[in-house]
Formats: sequence, structure tokens, C-alpha cells
Amino acid sequence: MRLGVLDVGSNTVHLVVVDAHRGGPPTPMSNWKTPMRLVEFLDKKGNINAKGVDKLLNGVALAKEMSEQFRCEQMLPFATSAIRSATNADEVLNTVEDETGVRLRILTGEEEARLTFLAVRRWYGWSAGRICDLDIGGGSLELSVGVDENPDVACSLDLGAGRLTRQWFETDPPSKKAVSALREYIDAELDSPVEKLLEAGPIDLAVGTSKTFRMLARLTGAAPSSAGPRVKRTLTQAGLRQLIAFISRMTAADRAELEGVSSDRSYQVVAGALVAEAAMRKLEIDSLHICPWALREGVIFYHTDKEELLR
Repeated sequence: MRLGVLDVGSNTVHLVVVDAHRGGPPTPMSNWKTPMRLVEFLDKKGNINAKGVDKLLNGVALAKEMSEQFRCEQMLPFATSAIRSATNADEVLNTVEDETGVRLRILTGEEEARLTFLAVRRWYGWSAGRICDLDIGGGSLELSVGVDENPDVACSLDLGAGRLTRQWFETDPPSKKAVSALREYIDAELDSPVEKLLEAGPIDLAVGTSKTFRMLARLTGAAPSSAGPRVKRTLTQAGLRQLIAFISRMTAADRAELEGVSSDRSYQVVAGALVAEAAMRKLEIDSLHICPWALREGVIFYHTDKEELLR
């Protein structure tokens, strides 16, 4: 079946068109996205403002049009942290549906972690043993660990790279004091969930998913995306510490000139690197693998498994 997977995240509205069936990998047919950065449109009360809603409506309408052009049999539209945490989330969802005909489903943080873990398990297989997956988005951090397709522990924290940048950094580049304060905050927020993950048992394979991890890996020497998804890419804790010392002194404009850093994410890469380093350090992960599959693929697998069983 041809599916249009619409992911409304904190950073982008992203439509992936795939041909998918149970028991096989999804075949990408089209990949389109537009920058969103919804966390920048939150007012003091936590509402997404009118400008943010208009931008969201335009993005969803364009994605729907593209899915129709590619003759998608079904559209799987979902939203994550930025809308999930907005005070006026229900109002925004109703407006999007009224104006575009698309009803976005808000995934909980735990659902996001579990679906991402499903994709990671399908990529690495059963021989990988107990997998620990870390996923850094614009609004939240998801952590999961387990030996099956459904993780034993799955949790979500408001430690997204865009959210933290907006809340903690007032200058560009950020001050040393702000970086130090944010590092202490991240450490404190990770204490409880990390304890739960470690209690699940020893980690056989540590994995990083999301654009943030791919970007950090590229900045520390991993192969570019043009090398293909099957090339082994890793990120080390030592390399990450060296990278933070380098990029935290640069402006967002200068970081955007680095190979592998997109201009729409250069402003938040320092906060993302701090979250990645803290999570790896606390989980005692010296090196992790970068998985090309993540949440969208997890949504596809969950849907096709269910659809085929009902036939």
C-alpha cells in the first residue's frame, strides 16, 4: 500500500511517501519537508500564536496536496512535542482539521519512544540483544531500552534541542555561564529516567536516532548522508565533548557553514549536543550507532502490521 506519513514536529512539517507492506522495509517514493520551529511561536501562556497556526496550516495543506498527487491510499498524520505541550493544543488540532481536512493525532511522549524503538529493533534485528535508543527532537528527548520490539522502559522528557535553546540561551553564541547552567539542569532531569533504564539490565547496543544525532555524528567524522543509509555511523562520547567545546563558541550563522549542519537547525545544535553528551555519560555509553530509521518508520511498521492482520 502507498502511505503518506505526515510528521508535524517541533522543527518541521515532514511528509514521507512510501510503498509499504507487512514483512518488508518501506520503499521511499517522495520526501518533502518545510521548516516550522513551532516552539518559537509559543506565547507566555504556552499557546501557539496566530502566526504559528497559520504557518502550520500552510504546511499541512501543502503536505495533503502532495499526498494526493502521489495517490496515497492512506495518510498517517501525527504531531509530537510542540503541539503536545501547547496549552491550546485541542484548539489548534480543530483548526487544522477544519481548514485542511487533516486530523492530526498527538502522540504521547511514551508512544513516540516506543514507536521509534520498534523501528530501531527492525533495523538491527534480534541479534542486537538489549538495545538502548536515544532520540533528540526539537521539543523532547525520548529514551527506551529493551530486548523485544516493545521496550521494557520508554520515557520522554522536555529536553528537546529547540526548546532548551529558547529557554536557556539569550545570546549567540551562548555564554559559558548559560552552557554550564543548562548542563547542570540536563543532568538533574536525567537522573530518574536513567536509573530506570539502567535497572532494565546491561546494554548490548546503544543507538541514536533523529536528525540531531545524525548531525552530531557527521560533525565528528561520520560519513555524509550521500554515502547511503547502510554505511555504519557512530558517535563517541569523547568526540562529542570535543565538539561541544568547539561549536559552543560559534554563532549559529558560523555553525551553519559546517558540513552536515542545516541552516534551520544550526541555532539549536549546541543544546542538542549537551543533551546527547549528558545522556551518553550518565548511561555509561562510550559509543553509539546512528540508526537511519526512527519514528516515521515505526509508525509505518505499526500500521502495516495491524492492517495486514485485519485482512
